[in-house]
Amino acid sequence: MKRLAFKMHLNEGQKEEYKKRHNEIWPDLKKLLKDAGVSEYSIFLDEETNTLFAFQKVSGKGGSQNLGETEIVKKWWKYMADIMKTNPDNSPITVELEEVFHME
Repeated sequence: MKRLAFKMHLNEGQKEEYKKRHNEIWPDLKKLLKDAGVSEYSIFLDEETNTLFAFQKVSGKGGSQNLGETEIVKKWWKYMADIMKTNPDNSPITVELEEVFHME
């Protein structure tokens, strides 16, 4: 099982909308993530900087950020593009984070 972490940036004033959209995550998207091996997925917000910190446990080849060729993920990215920083294809701008400590 791999642990992946990355950060993204939420636009100012979009915390509640971001939470709402994720609380209503589409069942097809959730199934795709689970089928791809994402068994845990948490996102935290640093309200001082609007930085989102994402953490995933993955048993497959890659995490959620490796599913960008699927139609449901492209649709999700477009849905989320108005409230966060994105690339030209609507994918969130992400920065992978290096794990420097882990305790079980």
